[in-house]
Amino acid sequence: MDTSLRSRSDADDAAALQQEQAASHEEHGDHRLFGLTTFLVADGMTFAGFFAAYLTFKAVNPLPPGSTYELELVLPTINTVLLLVSSFTFHRAGSQCRAGQMASSRLWLLLTTALGAAFLAGQMVEYFTLPFGLRDNLFASTFYALTGFHGLHVTLGVICILIVWWQARSGGRITPSQHFGLEAAELYWHFVDGIWVVLYGILYLL
Repeated sequence: MDTSLRSRSDADDAAALQQEQAASHEEHGDHRLFGLTTFLVADGMTFAGFFAAYLTFKAVNPLPPGSTYELELVLPTINTVLLLVSSFTFHRAGSQCRAGQMASSRLWLLLTTALGAAFLAGQMVEYFTLPFGLRDNLFASTFYALTGFHGLHVTLGVICILIVWWQARSGGRITPSQHFGLEAAELYWHFVDGIWVVLYGILYLL
């Protein structure tokens, strides 16, 4: 009986909190999406600066023979596929959440987390098998700076997904009617995936 009453009380508290948040958003306006978009635009400009610096140096001052390396494409291509598939699984998680299928949504979130972790593992394998180090030359430094900065974003994304997964449990803050946290994490994840596609093209294919 005590457990039943406690569960009902927790559910009531969660419902009251959601109603209070909804009322606050209606009164003051919900600018969270604008804030997230502004952050992603600023973050994208940082990546754009990295890309522009690398391409400009490569075009204006070509690297001498021996200072560049032929990168293996198999592992980076697999990593690209992993991230692209993870965007689909994250989208499915959001769709299932909005449809009220919270258990299915959590499963898709876990699958997305696994794909992100597999990407990071693949990147670490690549680092340990590369024929150059961080300080060898400008090409090496640029390669590690770009891929490492992106890897940091993937790591943060995986952490965000796990937080969303935890909040999507029964009685959590992510519900079919209140799911901005999931949408924000999904938008960030798609951004990270898009950056990787550009990075993959510049570093591995050009």
